[in-house]
Amino acid sequence: MSDEARPRRTAVVIPAAGRGVRLGPGAPKALRALNGTPMLVHAVRAMAASRAVSLVVVVAPPDGAAEVKNLLDAHALPERTDYLVVPGGETRQESVRLGLEALPEDVTTVLVHDAARPLVPVDTVDAVVEAVRDGAVAVVPALPVADTVKEVEPAERPGDPEQVVATPVRAHLRAVQTPQGFDRDTLVHAHATVALAGEGATDDAGMVERLGAPVVVVPGHEEAFKVTRPLDLVLAEAVLARRRANDGF
Repeated sequence: MSDEARPRRTAVVIPAAGRGVRLGPGAPKALRALNGTPMLVHAVRAMAASRAVSLVVVVAPPDGAAEVKNLLDAHALPERTDYLVVPGGETRQESVRLGLEALPEDVTTVLVHDAARPLVPVDTVDAVVEAVRDGAVAVVPALPVADTVKEVEPAERPGDPEQVVATPVRAHLRAVQTPQGFDRDTLVHAHATVALAGEGATDDAGMVERLGAPVVVVPGHEEAFKVTRPLDLVLAEAVLARRRANDGF
């Protein structure tokens, strides 16, 4: 089969090795229950809901890969999608790289998705995949920013007043979500080129930007918000309750 005739497989990498300190002590954030089901399972289902996605790679805590695999095995997931669990690293950047290394050779499009965004609609996933397949090397879903944003000089001590240094034009700003989509070779090159410093990169599209490659934006969705605070859990439960009411179950 020629390269032109070969099917273009899409895979998702979900880094889920972090602890999620902003939600407080206890289980890692990705394993926190949302409507009785771990957020990670919701996130995996959200990715597998797209018929374009043929493989979901979950990057687990380094010592928790078996636990995460058992967790996925215990929940109903779409049968048309393959699932793989690999141990992650100390940073998100390292974990994404380890997830990339686990992908089969025939995967050409890669999505990277936050486990803490469990409710992203399938239309958003499909829009990202379609933009990559149409030729974009990096795609991010995003929403216009509702609040006025100030750039400040950080205070030397927590709680001290901070000096405003600029007010960016709000019309030019977007709040970025996931899944972010990439041409596989471009993302692999970014991870091989952009040095890991401190806690590493928290935004894969930002790594591609540093290579000078173009990144494009497609419309995000308000339900693709990130669950980082206890209040976000309340909102997520409300979204799920509304979905159950609308879907009749």
